[in-house]
Amino acid sequence: MRLPIDPQADPARRAWLACPVCDDARHCATCADHRNCGEHWRYLLSNSGPVVHLQCPRCTHIWSLNTRPGVSRPGSGAPCP
Repeated sequence: MRLPIDPQADPARRAWLACPVCDDARHCATCADHRNCGEHWRYLLSNSGPVVHLQCPRCTHIWSLNTRPGVSRPGSGAPCP
């Protein structure tokens, strides 16, 4: 089931992190060079300190990610609370 884009989503608030569901940037040379690609960005819905809440505009998946260095990311596919 595809979710609608979150009403709080703003294209001006973007993040360039891989989507754990569709991985649409897998074959993008710009993304592979760790540059900001104009096509493979995510909505940055909100953050709580180092934890960012994201939505993929392509597959509409919503997830949270702790961006603090050194923190393991096993729950990166968990939905936002």
